[in-house]
Amino acid sequence: MLQIRRSNDRGRADFGWLDSRHTFSFGQYRDPAFMGFGHLRVINDDRVIAGRGFPLHPHRNMEIISYVVAGELAHEDSEGHSGVVRAGEVQLMSAGRGIRHSEMNGSQTHPLHFLQIWVNPARTETAPRYEQLDFGVEPGLALIASPDGRDHSLQIGRDLDLHRLLGTGPSEHRLALRRPRAWVQVVHGTLTLRGETLHAGDGVALTHPSDASGHLDLSCAGPVDALIFDLL
Repeated sequence: MLQIRRSNDRGRADFGWLDSRHTFSFGQYRDPAFMGFGHLRVINDDRVIAGRGFPLHPHRNMEIISYVVAGELAHEDSEGHSGVVRAGEVQLMSAGRGIRHSEMNGSQTHPLHFLQIWVNPARTETAPRYEQLDFGVEPGLALIASPDGRDHSLQIGRDLDLHRLLGTGPSEHRLALRRPRAWVQVVHGTLTLRGETLHAGDGVALTHPSDASGHLDLSCAGPVDALIFDLL
């Protein structure tokens, strides 16, 4: 089964300093048909103007992935951590029993574009923690988060694998899936999957997504950046 979530059908919140597109229900935006998918709860496509951002605010019992597309994401938290996440880098925060943090555009001159992704954790009230890794810009498939941190990926507190696909030109890719659901989110470019063409901002939900050989086949005609969630 395949269900496409087109970019223009997403929810939107525009505060001037922030332009956010919501794949799933979030904040004041509610769509009963899109409350999440499996353990995947939020995919917010955020653009933040120079020098602005989210001041100190709380999170609890959520696995939060920040995927920077362009610019610099500066963060600080109540545990004394601070740093900057740049394009090619991915940050994972396990909020656990509670943490307060800020997320700001680290530049006073350039906009920030990033995806904020929330995943419901397998265990609650754990100790908060951060991880941040640079996955570079090599074309192809890369595992960026997994429950066991294998292949130098971020370790997420849920039975879920998150893969990144980067393409620079016409190419075909085959991904072995381990679980009965998948969500594919196109960050930029165009991707073809099961005869359907997906553009920047489009997402697609797949139930029993692999073919008879246990794979998902993806095709891109030019530059593309996409995320593939392999989940329960």
